Parts: sequence; C-alpha cells; structure tokens
Amino acid sequence: MPDIEIDRAHQAPSIRPADIPELSDDECLACLARAVETPDSARLGEVAALIGRLAVAIE
Repeated sequence: MPDIEIDRAHQAPSIRPADIPELSDDECLACLARAVETPDSARLGEVAALIGRLAVAIE
C-alpha cells in the first residue's frame, strides 16, 4: 500500500466554539451551572456554547 501524503496547510478549522473564552473544564462547568441556575431564555445561546465547549473536551 503506498504512503499517503497529507498537506497540513489545509487542515479543517477547529470545532471549538469561537465565542467562548479560554476556560478550564471546571471553569466552564461553573459558568454553565450559573447560566442554568435561573431559567432565562436570553441565555440559551450561552448555555448551548458552553455545552458545546464541554462536548468538544469529551471527544
């Protein structure tokens, strides 16, 4: 089987949400807990982004 060359200059972008600041997993979990503590539909985007950030860390 021949070797396959990979052009690393054209890698796919990160799947980590860009709008979430660099947080440790513990900090992210604490932010998520605060965000869902009181139901507020205005924070749904933040909650989804935090969940997405944690899901990427699990992968």
